[in-house]
Amino acid sequence: MRRSRMVAVAGVAALATSALGTVATSASAHESSASASSERTRYAVLAEEGTDASALADRLERAGATVTSVNTDIGLVSVESTTAGFAASARSLSGVAAAATDGVVGRAPDTGRVGDEVTRENQAATARTAARSSAARDRGRGPKGTATDPLDGYLWGMDMINAPQAHRTETGDRRVRVGIMDTGVDGSHPDLAPNFDRRLSRNFVTDQPDIDGECEYAGCVDPVDHDDNGHGTHVAGTIGAALNGIGVSGVAPDVDLVNVRAGQDSGYFFLTPTVDALTYSGDAGIDVVNMSFYVDPWLYTCAGGAPEDSPEEAAEQDLIIQSMTRALRYAHRKGVTLVAALGNNHEDVANPRTDTSSPDYPGGTEHPRTIDNDTCFDLPVEGPYVLGVSALGPSERKADFSNYTTDLRSGEIEVSAPGGWYRDGVGTDSYATNENLILSAAPLNVMQAEGQVDENGDITPLGEAYGTMKDCRTVRGHGHGRGEEVCGYYQYLQGTSMASPHAAGVAALAVSAHGRTQGRGGFGLAPDTVRSIVMRTATDHACPAGGTMSYTDVGRSPEYTAQCVGGPAFNGFYGAGIVNAAGVVARTHGHHR
Repeated sequence: MRRSRMVAVAGVAALATSALGTVATSASAHESSASASSERTRYAVLAEEGTDASALADRLERAGATVTSVNTDIGLVSVESTTAGFAASARSLSGVAAAATDGVVGRAPDTGRVGDEVTRENQAATARTAARSSAARDRGRGPKGTATDPLDGYLWGMDMINAPQAHRTETGDRRVRVGIMDTGVDGSHPDLAPNFDRRLSRNFVTDQPDIDGECEYAGCVDPVDHDDNGHGTHVAGTIGAALNGIGVSGVAPDVDLVNVRAGQDSGYFFLTPTVDALTYSGDAGIDVVNMSFYVDPWLYTCAGGAPEDSPEEAAEQDLIIQSMTRALRYAHRKGVTLVAALGNNHEDVANPRTDTSSPDYPGGTEHPRTIDNDTCFDLPVEGPYVLGVSALGPSERKADFSNYTTDLRSGEIEVSAPGGWYRDGVGTDSYATNENLILSAAPLNVMQAEGQVDENGDITPLGEAYGTMKDCRTVRGHGHGRGEEVCGYYQYLQGTSMASPHAAGVAALAVSAHGRTQGRGGFGLAPDTVRSIVMRTATDHACPAGGTMSYTDVGRSPEYTAQCVGGPAFNGFYGAGIVNAAGVVARTHGHHR
């Protein structure tokens, strides 16, 4: 449930007499309501280029604000204050480039469950589904001589990107680090634990009871191996689930997985955790980062705001654009390949529709907004150096929900990848079935909280309707006993959130196959080189015949009809093509481990 992010704190000194105490008449309704009730509000203040962020933090603190963090890499200072008009006053200070309430930067898209549609389908066709599932197990076991895990037969997406062929010669290098910038990673999951890097993992998020529910851990800070949402764990599994005889295997099953958590339990992404996760990724030597979230509260973040936005709303968007741009550039400069989901709004991102959903935080403040593609951005995917990924169904058609572009010069899409599409296969037995989605790892705690798994660890009827799976194996003990049974859980989801990690996994294989030792024993590959390899080896895919894709045959309105422009080598649905794991591996001329 979306509620206010503000938390009332007693005993915070007012700043009415300080240099930041002037009440600004342009303060937003959000900021004004917080101040009027003496609630502590979070703000972010971005220093101008060349300004010492630590010195700016000292100035803000002397003025009475409470400084909570300073990111010296990009010059972002996070503070708390009860002063009305704080952001507007901060913007008037010398050395300040932007300042606003520290609102939401992004939100993990709808996790892609298909709810009642799945339940009805499975109740009506249990026998047919079971037969098809059995066939799926056999269909996807990969080329002869290729190792697989028990549930790999359900991973049609791995077949589409030629991952089994790639695994004949390359399964990833343990020195290659992939950052999961999401809602967390269940590091105890038996398919993720072998590759999970607890030492490097960081949680930049503090749970907020008003949006995340009751805190599970002291200080409302979850451990680095915890995920209360499931989105991040699913992403991690697609990228790097271990090839270890249980459950599924990922695109790059031997790479190092690092949790760089920036998302709340509820799926929101606030500015400070997001930029901190990006700059940390650069500093920690992470090679590839997956970003399966989209900008929120602004569906499109506009420089100077949209014409209908207030001055304070415009200031917030300016802050987000400048801060995210600096953070993305910093990570790229430090050697991070950035991969992101293109979005699930079934929209031509070169010609956005009127935005009627923003700002969607706090609730009740949304209003129609005219979006100018030249000044409005879908972040992070439209930020600098980011590989944008669209989503495909099993038929290789663009999923009805996936964004696309009609402007091939805009750099909004680079490649396409399997993202799942429940309504794919119309006219066949596969139409509207779980198997059209993407299967990956799921945290047991989330499956139990959602009622898909009971307290004994058994899958419930609800879980069966959603296609939730359980796979177990016996792990031998140190003695002569029978060993311990270890079980993993797996769920079906769909979205560009599921396409992006397929591409991130392929990028990790590119680094593994081409990387070289650098500097003081480091290992990696320049992100521009990774980008080139991924795009050049992608499998070309032409636009649909006639260039127009209608989804009315699967019950969608004409609004979903999409126009594909460009040729097989590059177009607005597929970018440079479908990512090709075997292709990036085949380019290697010798591999050094």
